[in-house]
Amino acid sequence: MLIVTVMANEKKPGVFTGPLWTNNPVVVQVLGICSALAVTTQMKPALVMGISLTCVLAFANVIISVLRNTIPNRIRIIVQLVVVAALVIIVNQILKAYVYDVSKALSVYVGLIITNCILMGRLEAFALGNKPFPALLDGLGNGIGYALILFITATLRELFGSGTLFGYDVLARFVNEAGYDGYQNCGFFTMPAAALIIIGCIIWYQRAKNPDLQDK
Repeated sequence: MLIVTVMANEKKPGVFTGPLWTNNPVVVQVLGICSALAVTTQMKPALVMGISLTCVLAFANVIISVLRNTIPNRIRIIVQLVVVAALVIIVNQILKAYVYDVSKALSVYVGLIITNCILMGRLEAFALGNKPFPALLDGLGNGIGYALILFITATLRELFGSGTLFGYDVLARFVNEAGYDGYQNCGFFTMPAAALIIIGCIIWYQRAKNPDLQDK
């Protein structure tokens, strides 16, 4: 299992804002890529997946932080998995109760939040060494940063792959009203390879704007 080797004593001002962009878990730490490729065909599942992971990560960070002085070191990974698994089960049941169609579209990927590298990395690297409130901010920041990349990727993939946004016809109608008949959606954007290219472009842009992230 990949664990993020991030110092536990990060400065508080950057705990929440850092993961949103400058230390984003997807495009900087390159974590959570599998779900980013799988659930970003449509905006609605991507948004729900981002919110779900944010909630699980925030609550798991707080719980592990509260229990950090009572967890024996030799079983800390097991405790973390139990906490995350319980939260994922709760989230999964809520999704099935209130947004069943989205839950069905997400398939097994909600359950696989348990093994998400972002979750285990933040629990191991931050929650175990910090108080509950900073841990909450860290969980929210990393969760929202993850959700932001998913949402950007899903927006581009749905718009150009299906011509829709949140299921509403946008691109085809706009093109046809402009007088260009016979518009066809780009099927490539519905493939996982398109998500990989989009995320790769975001990584390239961020590193081009931030020399500190470039390999020397």
